[in-house]
Amino acid sequence: MRDICYLNGEFLPLERACISPMDRGFLFGDGAYEVVPVYGGRPFRLPAHLRRLDQTLAGIRLPNPHTHEHWTRLIHELLAAGRWRDAGVYLQITRGVPEQRDHAFPEGTRPTVFMTASPLPTPMPPDSEQGKSAVRLQDNRWGRCDLKTVALLPNVLLRQQAVEAGADEALLLRDGQLTEGAASNAFVVCENRVKTPLQGPGLLPGVTRDFVVELLRDHGVACECTTISAEELARADEIWLTSSTKELLPVTRLDGEPVGDGRPGPMWRRTRAWFDEHKAAWAAGG
Repeated sequence: MRDICYLNGEFLPLERACISPMDRGFLFGDGAYEVVPVYGGRPFRLPAHLRRLDQTLAGIRLPNPHTHEHWTRLIHELLAAGRWRDAGVYLQITRGVPEQRDHAFPEGTRPTVFMTASPLPTPMPPDSEQGKSAVRLQDNRWGRCDLKTVALLPNVLLRQQAVEAGADEALLLRDGQLTEGAASNAFVVCENRVKTPLQGPGLLPGVTRDFVVELLRDHGVACECTTISAEELARADEIWLTSSTKELLPVTRLDGEPVGDGRPGPMWRRTRAWFDEHKAAWAAGG
C-alpha cells in the first residue's frame, strides 16, 4: 500500500505534501475534519459522515469546498490510488492561507483540503477475554464539542492524563453527567438496559454511536439516549466505547476497579458479533 494523499486538487506521495506555516489550521486550529472507515474498499456510512462534516463547517462558518458527490469521488480516487481495501480515510478542511496572521476571518482565501488513509486497528473479537481501561476525568473542554474541529488540544490533554494514569481512555463528566470519552462516544449497561448520553452541544454526534444504537434496536434491544449520572457510570455492569476507528470496545476497568466481573460483558459480545456480521456483509457488497 502506498502513502498517497490528496492536497488541494492533487494526488501525490505523502512525503511530498507541503502546507504553508501560515495556514490557519496550523496557526489557529481553524478547521474541520472527518474520519471515514472503509471495509472492502467501500466507505462505511459515508453520507452520515458527510452530513456531520456539513454541520461542523456550518458551525465554524467555513463554506464546504465540495459537494457530497465530489467528496465521494475524491475518496474513491484516493482509495484506488493507494490500493486500500480496509482503511480509515482522514479528511481535513482549514480556512486556508491568509496574507497575514489575524484572528478575523480572511477574505477571499481558498480553503486547504487534505486527505489521507491509514490502516484500521485490528478489531477486538466477540470472544475476547480482555477489555480496555478508563479513568473518570472532569470535562473541561469548550461548549461546542458537537463540532468536529481540528482544535483538539483539550481532548489531547485529557487523553494524555488517562495514559499517564495507566488507562486507555478518559471518560468525561460535566456537572455530574457522563458526556463521552476523550476520543470516543460511550455506552453503559445497567441491569440489561443499554444507555448512551443524550446528544447535545457537549458531545460529538458519533456516526458509529448512531450505528450501534440502530444495530441494537434492529435486534430487539432497547437503547435509551438519555442523561447518565456519575453514580450510574460507577455501578455499570458494562461500559463500551465507540468511534470510527475503535468500532466497539468494552471497558473492563474503571479507575483501577473492575467493571462487572472484569471481563467483556454478554451484551457487548452479542453487539460486537452483530457489528462484525454487518461489517462483513457491507465489505462483500451487501
